[in-house]
Amino acid sequence: MSAANVPPPRVLTVAGSDSGGGAGIQADLKTMLALGVHGMSVVTAVTAQNSVGVQGVWELPVEAVRAQYRSVVDDIGVQAVKTGMLASAELVEAVAELIAGTDAPAVVDPVGVSKHGDALLAASALDAVRTRLLPVATVATPNLDEVTQLTGVRVGSERDLRRAAAAVLAYGPRWVVIKGGHLSGAAVDLLTDGSEEHWLRAPRHDNRHTHGTGCTLASAIASQLAKGRSVPEAVAAAKEYVTGAIAAGFALGGGIGPVDHGWALGGDAR
Repeated sequence: MSAANVPPPRVLTVAGSDSGGGAGIQADLKTMLALGVHGMSVVTAVTAQNSVGVQGVWELPVEAVRAQYRSVVDDIGVQAVKTGMLASAELVEAVAELIAGTDAPAVVDPVGVSKHGDALLAASALDAVRTRLLPVATVATPNLDEVTQLTGVRVGSERDLRRAAAAVLAYGPRWVVIKGGHLSGAAVDLLTDGSEEHWLRAPRHDNRHTHGTGCTLASAIASQLAKGRSVPEAVAAAKEYVTGAIAAGFALGGGIGPVDHGWALGGDAR
């Protein structure tokens, strides 16, 4: 096999489908393509979704999710796994079990609500996320609302990020990225394993079209981990990619448009 035919690193997303193409597995696969890895998917739920909200959600059966996962991992193999919308406690538990048996880093985006405020995780599934999914995560990437949902900690300013990180790390992930995008001022995230800290800062872009940022960041981290980067290197590179995607976000429909996953591919990318 020539060098040109060597397959790229392989990354598996386990998440819901966003029919509007801005978040979910669609955002994940676009991110993976932009970052030079081969993206594969396990669909956990189908949503009817556009720029103004989520109009419907249909979970897939646990056996369908498990069969998709085994089909990909057992034949093709993976260098990283990323999880997004898992919807129910049954799906969370099944995916956590699958990840625990996979020799690859896992990036867990504990998706609770959509950008528009629509619930994407049953309240009954929160305990499964805490006790089953977070303990198998190499990196967890909650936003501030998800931190509160999972731990009860409310973050009002940058000085609260350490307390939020400690509360999430108590559930067992090796690293956590507390995303401070909902705070005022510069966009600051805290990456920590409880002893080592990395403060990641970027300018805040005046652009309301930010649909899919969480999915995109987690997928970018997974892509960089699949390339063999350390967690701090992977998160820093992912932050840079997402910042550019936010700056290039564009309007679609009558609501919140998506980030531009192809922004780094050149001016003719779209």
